Amino acid sequence: MIHNKQTYHEYLKADQVALGISDPSFMSSLVSIISPNHIWKFQKTLRTLEYYHNCKNKGLNKIVYTYLRFKFKNISLKLGFSIPINVFGPGLAIVHYGTIVINSNAKVGKNCRIHACTNIGASGGSKKAPKLGDNIYIAPGAKIYGDIEIANNIAIGANAVVNKSFTEDSMMVAGNPAKAIKKIDITKIIKHI
Repeated sequence: MIHNKQTYHEYLKADQVALGISDPSFMSSLVSIISPNHIWKFQKTLRTLEYYHNCKNKGLNKIVYTYLRFKFKNISLKLGFSIPINVFGPGLAIVHYGTIVINSNAKVGKNCRIHACTNIGASGGSKKAPKLGDNIYIAPGAKIYGDIEIANNIAIGANAVVNKSFTEDSMMVAGNPAKAIKKIDITKIIKHI
């Protein structure tokens, strides 16, 4: 969780690396004006909102915080994302535009790569949501729900329905209901780690 300006910058840098965005140059700044990267814009707004929510939400900073919430809501609606603050660790990579719905009680570690049409939520009226470890790959259409835990270095296959815990690291999980398929090397899927 972002708890000071240093961790805010660390989260932004990790997200930038995860998305494969190079450091800004004059040419890349010019290109971003003409053709902006909306996912990067969303993630920067998410991290800035987290920073203001956690660290600077008093006094005159409440005005900035209120503006950031408005901006975040608008870009979320535009891209089809329903992602609350303080859920994802550093190194988040949202790969495509499209529906992504995340419960505010979910927790995801660092280096998560998530595709469109995914859902991480609670189940049956419970407020408890999944807790995912570090280095998680979530393929398109995956549904992860309930009071479950997912270990580190897990790849969740396309259209998988994950409603039970997987506590063994470095596994491919797929199917409906999801099953552990085989051992994997997550660095072949999430290239930046």
